Amino acid sequence: MFKHFLHRAIFLAFALPGVAHAADVTVFAAASLTEVLQRIGTAYTRKSGETVVYSFAGTATLARQIEAGARADVFISADAEWMDGLATRGLVEPSTRRDVFATRLVLIAPADTKTTLNISQRFPLAASLGANGRLSLADPQSVPAGRYAKTALTALGVWDEVATRIAVSDNVRTAMSFVARGEAPLGIVYETDARVEARVKVLGVFPADSHPPIHYPAAVVRGGDDKGFLTFLASAEARAIAVQSGFTIPADLRR
Repeated sequence: MFKHFLHRAIFLAFALPGVAHAADVTVFAAASLTEVLQRIGTAYTRKSGETVVYSFAGTATLARQIEAGARADVFISADAEWMDGLATRGLVEPSTRRDVFATRLVLIAPADTKTTLNISQRFPLAASLGANGRLSLADPQSVPAGRYAKTALTALGVWDEVATRIAVSDNVRTAMSFVARGEAPLGIVYETDARVEARVKVLGVFPADSHPPIHYPAAVVRGGDDKGFLTFLASAEARAIAVQSGFTIPADLRR
């Protein structure tokens, strides 16, 4: 019985999502950066010999963990607002802050859908959900992807029509999974998310002027030591990986 409990405890310690383990660099990062940062982390380890452990989750979740005292060396947010909140509380080092990636907001549907939509003012989003379908979004109250989506839909004059027909998720990857599994006919995610999920297709890109620019700010967490990880994010090698993954590079990182 004790052996079973011990094995179970060891498994949970290494398997629970959001739990960071001993490493040279611990990075808390938005879930939408999972694949690109894993590739960059591999390149960083190969170059520096230092290990990187990631905790991927919704930006709001990670920021609250840092506020609660969770140990991290680097925080990479999916928007400026959550990073600003930590900066106001003195929980990140302001001199290290920079925008590291950028992406676009897209409307997705299951890969086999016959639906077509042209994203424009007053486009028929609600009608395209059908009688009972819901629009899959990350939580517009707290999650960056959801906030961008609400802002865009409001600017396009269609938010009020769908506001009561939202399937809410705690992060953008979960929102995408509802569409991928056919549980929602439409969803709004980042373009770079849609690239890694073969079960969805992009119906259209939201106009850039319908929402704020989607940038990912990064900074060293107070008391953390990034061991040069943020510097590596600005390297030609890391930028090439990001571009290959569909991200663009903000001016902060091109300097």
